Amino acid sequence: MLSGDPHGEPDWVKAMSEGEDQGLFGPDSAVWHVNGGIPVIVAGVRALLMQTLHPGAMAGVHDHSRYASDPLGRLSGTVRWVVTTTFGSTTGVGTESSRVHRLHDRVSGQYTPENSTETSRPYSAHDEDLLTWVHIVFTDAFLAAHRQWGNGIPPSSADETGEDRYVREWALAGRQMGMTSPPTSMAELRDALHSSKKVLRADNRVREAISFLTNPPLPASTKIPYKILVAGAVVTIDPYYRKLLGLRRPWWPAVTATRVLLFLIGVVLGRESTSRARALERIERINAAPR
Repeated sequence: MLSGDPHGEPDWVKAMSEGEDQGLFGPDSAVWHVNGGIPVIVAGVRALLMQTLHPGAMAGVHDHSRYASDPLGRLSGTVRWVVTTTFGSTTGVGTESSRVHRLHDRVSGQYTPENSTETSRPYSAHDEDLLTWVHIVFTDAFLAAHRQWGNGIPPSSADETGEDRYVREWALAGRQMGMTSPPTSMAELRDALHSSKKVLRADNRVREAISFLTNPPLPASTKIPYKILVAGAVVTIDPYYRKLLGLRRPWWPAVTATRVLLFLIGVVLGRESTSRARALERIERINAAPR
């Protein structure tokens, strides 16, 4: 469902066994540790919920996204970019980034800023503030979900925590999208989130998107698991943003239910993702080649 392929391994995943280097990160990186974990499924839902709060980003989704007509298609497109950037070769990451840039070339329009005398403001998916918002909510979501349901992130040194290491490494993904100064530490990530608060708002478009994201037209067999994933995502959102989104912390034990669901997903899918396995095939081939 998430990969966009009925067999679970689309061609873009198989292509990760191709290439001549370990990619942007590599097996010992914090990024592989976090993004290769099962909790990233919850993180994806959390990030989509948070993205709606920026009026420019929401305008882009409202005006150009196919989320309402093809929610799984849009989700699989996001999954493709995250997974390829994490595990792909440098060439593969470049190709995928170019694909996303071409899609972004068409995303532009006008939106009305919050608390502003301006009637409208132009936006483009390439704008620095929109790129920053999308990057920081994804980074924050990956870390929040991993913090709740994953295991510790190995630091690179005594002077850097595992989470700081992850933010620093994942900044490369932001630069791939055109960011000039992505956060490189937890302190910078928190500062970026705080600075963004002044432009955030919840209007009818946001409420419509949240209603859709929390109850999309999914196959009956996936509705209950998806509800649990949404509840898990909501639990990890800071109360300030949760209130702005109009969401309430579930009354039932959502953290435990999500942990059980993620365990079952891990049993079904295997503890190691096919993307990671393909990437390791590539790296093993490179290391085994005569020098």
